[in-house]
Amino acid sequence: MSEPRRIAVVGYGNVGRCAVEAVLEAPDLELAGVVRRTPVRPAGLDPDIPVVADIAELGPVDAALLAVPTRDVPRQAADLLARGVNTVDSYDIHGALVDLRRDLDQVARRHGRVAVISAGWDPGTDSIIRALLQFMAPRGVTYTNFGPGMSMGHTVAVKAIAGVRDALSVTIPAGQGAHRRLVYVELEPGADFEQVRQAVLNDPYFKYDETRVEQVDRVADLVDMGHGVRIERRGVSGRTHNQRMAFEMSIQNPALTAQVMVAAARASLRQAPGAYTMLEIPVVDFLPGDREDWLRRLV
Repeated sequence: MSEPRRIAVVGYGNVGRCAVEAVLEAPDLELAGVVRRTPVRPAGLDPDIPVVADIAELGPVDAALLAVPTRDVPRQAADLLARGVNTVDSYDIHGALVDLRRDLDQVARRHGRVAVISAGWDPGTDSIIRALLQFMAPRGVTYTNFGPGMSMGHTVAVKAIAGVRDALSVTIPAGQGAHRRLVYVELEPGADFEQVRQAVLNDPYFKYDETRVEQVDRVADLVDMGHGVRIERRGVSGRTHNQRMAFEMSIQNPALTAQVMVAAARASLRQAPGAYTMLEIPVVDFLPGDREDWLRRLV
């Protein structure tokens, strides 16, 4: 058996904590350490796991999991790729991810490294499911219905707004791929609720959906990290109509995102230099061990 590949976790929020656990459970990977802006050891983290401010302090690292806010991903991924480290992120702004892939592809190729972008469950594994349904019924309509549950990307976006002490964004499916957003904000003393509300409504994460913003005394009392999705397609196979397909799951959001990122880090070590979405990588490359063993088990 080959030596485990060394993985760093950048950031230690909800996804970062779960990423540490997922790397520790991976049979073919080794946790190099955790990178934080301020290298203070988080409560509960194993004292044997290094915590540093710069990834260079960890020694050789094969891949880094970017458990950071989506809007920090482009800068941090480009920096790490230039330093010779593969990157995996869970970038979730659907309309901008193709542009990010193009930009990081240039950096990754220049430095002989690999970036896997948008490696979460949506975009990510749900993207693969949608592709499968698409070629099974080439003509038709697919609906992706999220929730009800906590959206991490939307929640982080609200927390970044001036005057917000804490926030929670809940996604409510309205059917046929439409969604409503319920946003709860806990304000800093002196903050103006109406200004915060307008900032939320104008943010690209929210401006295209029906959104309601409410002020609460304590957001922590409302948080449940459960989430889910149902993907439905009705279409045509050849000339046969009324082909109906569905995929559904209920999950703990940060844990699944982190697990997918760990699988993508493994896959990144098997690709030629460049930037990839999960849709472009052979599914078997996300699995540990020998490819032919998986073919015998799964095909």
